[in-house]
Amino acid sequence: MDKRLTVLVVDDSAFARSMISKRLDGDPDVERIETARDGQEALEKLESVAPDVITMDVQMPKLDGLGALKQIMASRPTPVVMLSSLTGEDTDTTLNALELGAVDFFLKPSIADAAGGGTGDRDLVETIKLAARVPVARLARAIRSESQPETARQPRGAAASSGSARDAKKLERVIVIASSTGGPRALASVVPYLPADERVAYIAVQHMPAGFTKSLAERLDGAGALDVHEAEQGEFLQGGTVLMAPGGHHLEVARNGEVDLTDGPTMHGVRPAADITMQSVARNFGSKSMGVVLTGMGADGRDGCGAIKAAGGPVVVEDESTCVVYGMPRAVVEAGHATKVAPIDKLARQVVKLYERGLSSGAGAAD
Repeated sequence: MDKRLTVLVVDDSAFARSMISKRLDGDPDVERIETARDGQEALEKLESVAPDVITMDVQMPKLDGLGALKQIMASRPTPVVMLSSLTGEDTDTTLNALELGAVDFFLKPSIADAAGGGTGDRDLVETIKLAARVPVARLARAIRSESQPETARQPRGAAASSGSARDAKKLERVIVIASSTGGPRALASVVPYLPADERVAYIAVQHMPAGFTKSLAERLDGAGALDVHEAEQGEFLQGGTVLMAPGGHHLEVARNGEVDLTDGPTMHGVRPAADITMQSVARNFGSKSMGVVLTGMGADGRDGCGAIKAAGGPVVVEDESTCVVYGMPRAVVEAGHATKVAPIDKLARQVVKLYERGLSSGAGAAD
């Protein structure tokens, strides 16, 4: 890293503060570790400590993590990693925090130790160091931006019925949306603005542990015209529906549109991995396939988009100007796989224009 980091650890548990501090202590990229018992104390220390990154517990007395996050983003935008448990309340609050500007989250150390880690195979120290790389100026722009997507939010119709192999045969486009760090906020700026076209099925692959993907799907469901739910083993793709790949499972699609969830080895350190989903869609749907890559760390989606492009399908990626982390989109662009690049407020429109052009012309790719 260019500089050694100052980390502010905020948690009402002395055990958690000690464990996180011990994990950070001695790391060559960490220069200083400060602690706070709650959100109020964190705000009081913010100016004097000037942290490069903050770890923030979700549930705390006096001022909880969500309240502290709002004030931090309003007064001194700083990369924040939320520490969450798998309980329903914590999961919901963590997703709120990600929408409000938290860069990432990690399962609380005691739970992470028992469950084998938080976000993919990354450990807590790596997650903190990756979060610190997010440019504060870009973070501030994302939080304060008042731009709205150009495509109008689509009204919700009747909920989709259960799909079948017969329904899947009618599909003319299968779109895979990949996202990671900053993804929940980006998905909320795209999914509600996509139309529920019965010819088009969607799959969303967001890097998250089990439990969080279901809650994220529930948040997106009903926000626009599309039915959004966490995918289940053996169900079929269906037009006007978004299947969310479950945390902890890779999602592949057979030629007849049937979903296969597997717990094979991680790819790029994550499970689900977008590359696996995209490659299966490209293999089985050819030029009907389409890739969309939003903000995220790493290169997941690059090879999958390459397979989609080779099959004749288009690829849309989020522009660097609106990405929290310009990692996954950069990898696709640099590999030469992107058909279109668009900022988040124009991305839904680009997706619709490309798939409609493909439907009308019978071709997958567009200029």
